[in-house]
Amino acid sequence: MAPSDRADSARKHQLLELAYAHVLDHGLADMSLRPLAEAVGSSPRVLLFLFGSKDALVQALLARAREEETGMLDAVRPARAGAGHGLAEAGRLVWGWLADPAHRKLLTLWVEGYSRSLAGGGGPWAGFAERTIADWLAVFAAAQPPAHRDTPEALAERTLLLAVLRGALLDLLATGDEPRAGAAVAAHLRTLEAVDREAPAP
Repeated sequence: MAPSDRADSARKHQLLELAYAHVLDHGLADMSLRPLAEAVGSSPRVLLFLFGSKDALVQALLARAREEETGMLDAVRPARAGAGHGLAEAGRLVWGWLADPAHRKLLTLWVEGYSRSLAGGGGPWAGFAERTIADWLAVFAAAQPPAHRDTPEALAERTLLLAVLRGALLDLLATGDEPRAGAAVAAHLRTLEAVDREAPAP
């Protein structure tokens, strides 16, 4: 890589991080390049040069948010591939991260990307919701015993867990009522503990 290419790459990374911090505070809806460029100490021309287009910049910002989310999910995965530590424990770890006030801005941005993706059409939002679901289901599958995880029952169990966590997250972001949302999640996790005990051993 030529020195000029390395400089462009470093500047691109720096501006992406600054832009990501900005959209965490202000969201992506109706994002305009000129105010964003002013906020990150750049210009619309430089942003377009480095990222190619506004849509490509939005895609990079969504990928940055997904990177942070998948980093959390990787931490939840069983330490030993295929070990399976149970859906209840995986759900408890994920909810602990989702309920942490330090992650409110990221999760609000995630909800924005998810809802824009559901609206359909092309553009930078396309496929964001589907990829997110696949990420979460893969983590929950790894928490299930290998002898059980490929069954229709196991797929239904992790799909229901995802639905409960996603619904509780939306409730929490809307109301801030963590005790109530957390109690609902805990009630579901208790039912999963019984399912985990009955699941076939590896």
